[in-house]
Amino acid sequence: MAKQSSNTNLHRAKNNKKDEFYTQLSDIENELRHYKAHFKDKVVYCNCDDPRVSNFFHYFSYNFEHLGLKKLIATCYKNQDADLFSTNESEQAVYLEYTGDNNGNSVPDANEIGVKPLKGDGDFRSAESIELLKQADIVVTNPPFSLFREYVAQLIEYDKKFIIVGHQNAITYKDIFKLIKENKLWLGYGFKGGAGHFINTQYENYATASDKRDGMIRVSGVVWFTNLDIDKRHEDLILHIKYNPEEYPTYDNYNAINVDKTKDIPHDYAGHIGVPITFLDKYNPEQFEIIGQMATTKIDEFNYGYPYVNGNKIYARILIKHKKL
Repeated sequence: MAKQSSNTNLHRAKNNKKDEFYTQLSDIENELRHYKAHFKDKVVYCNCDDPRVSNFFHYFSYNFEHLGLKKLIATCYKNQDADLFSTNESEQAVYLEYTGDNNGNSVPDANEIGVKPLKGDGDFRSAESIELLKQADIVVTNPPFSLFREYVAQLIEYDKKFIIVGHQNAITYKDIFKLIKENKLWLGYGFKGGAGHFINTQYENYATASDKRDGMIRVSGVVWFTNLDIDKRHEDLILHIKYNPEEYPTYDNYNAINVDKTKDIPHDYAGHIGVPITFLDKYNPEQFEIIGQMATTKIDEFNYGYPYVNGNKIYARILIKHKKL
């Protein structure tokens, strides 16, 4: 599907506050297999999930013993719109607790899952949900993209570890970028091809025939955000190109050279370098330092305005420098 069509769908969902797309089990499995060591004896909280249809709840309940979890908690938003969070209407917000298999069949049976009513609507910002959040060690979910800033701010306020789905556009948000710069948040392993297919029942799928999946919406630019340490954060980006001033122009409005592709970062340039935001997928904080960004018209302590080269505005850039030169 063309990127423009994908983003049109995404913006339509955000405007309607109905952007809680269900993540595929295969995508969850592909990402979370890298974090197994973090889950032992931990309480996992999925606070944007209807457990009846959530693949996050499915993954953790069926892998409870394999991961060595202590407890799994999931909250269900009160929902009278069958297409918002669930294929079923829910007159009552509830939360579920699962502490593992009791009868030896290695399957999370209904009588082993505690279902408890909530007094409120189950919103992650509610007092009841926050009390459940306080119990958690790690939060794993796909939060509403339209509330991403607020959602991450809550996780930081309560000092929680997390693995969550978001859109790469969030990288340029001032408060999110600050966390990235301070190495308090980074990208996980990601979706294949930088796009995700999410289960939905309400938006037309405009994907091309070769990429179309019935009952799903394709969104480009989706990523995993986390603050759990993973191996990829310690892998150096191998660079081969030497700096040549003719091939690396300097920005009109900031003293840094422009690099269009991460693989083309010169290995011997000691000054500031502007790279695409996709660089963060390869970012090793031991190899590079993040200086700031050139991503919006609004200039602040970390943002120096959109980059211009020879009078032409180009795509957003992250400003970095080598640490080892």
